[in-house]
Formats: sequence, C-alpha cells, structure tokens
Amino acid sequence: MSDEVLVEESGNVAILTINRPKARNAVNGAVARGIAAALDELDTRPEISAYVLTGAGGTFCAGMDLKGFLSGDFPVVEGRGFGGLTESPPKKPLVAAVEGYALAGGFEMALACDVIVASSAATFGLPEPRRGLVAGAGGIMRLPRRIPYHVAMEIALTGDHYPASRLYELGLVNRVTEPGAALEGALELAGKIAGNAPLALAATKQVIIESQDWSREEMFKKQGAIINPVFGSKDAMEGAAAFAEKRAPRWKGE
Repeated sequence: MSDEVLVEESGNVAILTINRPKARNAVNGAVARGIAAALDELDTRPEISAYVLTGAGGTFCAGMDLKGFLSGDFPVVEGRGFGGLTESPPKKPLVAAVEGYALAGGFEMALACDVIVASSAATFGLPEPRRGLVAGAGGIMRLPRRIPYHVAMEIALTGDHYPASRLYELGLVNRVTEPGAALEGALELAGKIAGNAPLALAATKQVIIESQDWSREEMFKKQGAIINPVFGSKDAMEGAAAFAEKRAPRWKGE
C-alpha cells in the first residue's frame, strides 16, 4: 500500500509489515494511514481470512515516532486510532509476530491483535510515563483485562521492559519462538486459523470481544444476533457437506 507499510499474501493470510527499520518501526502518520488503508481494503476481500502484523529489520515497533510528534505528525487515523489499528481492529483475526521491541504504542498495537507470537528475544513495555505521556492507545485499558490486575499495574506504572517469557507465563503471549522465527510461527498459527470458515471466524471474534460487556440477561440474545446468520450461510452448508463427503471444505465467505 505504501513504502512505510508493505502488504503481501501467503495463501489466504495477508502479512502487513511496518517498514521503517532505521527508526525501529516507530509509527508516524504514513504508517498509520498505510495500515488503515490496507485493513479497509483487505476486510472486503473474502479470500483473505486472517492477518499477520509484523515489523521489518528485526523489530516489531518501538512506539510513536516522537520526532514526528514534535513536528505535529500524529500517527492517528480517525475511526481507527493509533497506528490505524488500536481503536478499531479489523473484523478478521489478527496475529502479531513480534521480534525485538514492542514498546509503548508498539505494545498497544500488539494488544489490539487477537493472538501474539513472539521471539524469545522480544521485549514488551509501556514506558510512556517516563516521557510524560500516557499509554492512550488502549494499552492501559486492554492490559488489565488480559493479565492479573496488580501485574498490569506494575507494567503500566513502572514503564519497565518485560521479556516475552514473562508475558508467556501470564498468558498474554500465545507462543514463543527462537529469535528470528516469530513471523514463521505467526504464519503457521494464522494459517491454521485461516483454514476455518471466514464468517464463523469473524462472528467468533466479535462475540468474544463484545460479550465482555454483556449482562447475563442479554448474553444469548446478543450472541444470537451475531451468530444466527452464520448457521444459515452457504459456508455452513459447505462445512456439513465436506464433512459428510470426507473432503476439505471450500469456503466462499457467503
């Protein structure tokens, strides 16, 4: 889509790469707009079932480009948020492939993903308070929903860096790979996810995210509004037929 964001496809998985390695993939306005534009386009394509987000040059993302911030270049897209992602993640499953640093806004972008695969050498943190800032791209809201409250407080208030192994222990990182193998691991996992029916994946993701705010009384009613169309879809019929005929399903996202 742009020099700052590279998009390539591996089967039915799209790979989005933040391409500012000399700046440790710090997010500027061009990166944010590039990611938003890529997701807007890819979300309309039924043949793409999942995404992988990664960074070029051995680093995921070191956060906001502070030099750009000082010059008035804000890496926020209206409706999408920081990095073109954090306020409104895509409907399809998104896997983060983390090498090197995932700090500040970079960590927040990883938190906006549905699954995180990280190298054993990867480092995570929310150092914004050390710069007089606040992790306002979802980090301090998402983190305490994913890990124990007091640990989230420690990470957010100290601004310290934490290894992938610690976040794996806490259940925040799904898989840890050898250094340099995070993308390979993420593609393996994304490929497994993308082998499932697109409509079912999108509905499952939506229910998991939105149901956190549902009351007991409204849970099944709201879930039904999201999942009932899936049961009447062509893909649902295809899944049953493929099972009966002992063959791989051919999904159409319909």
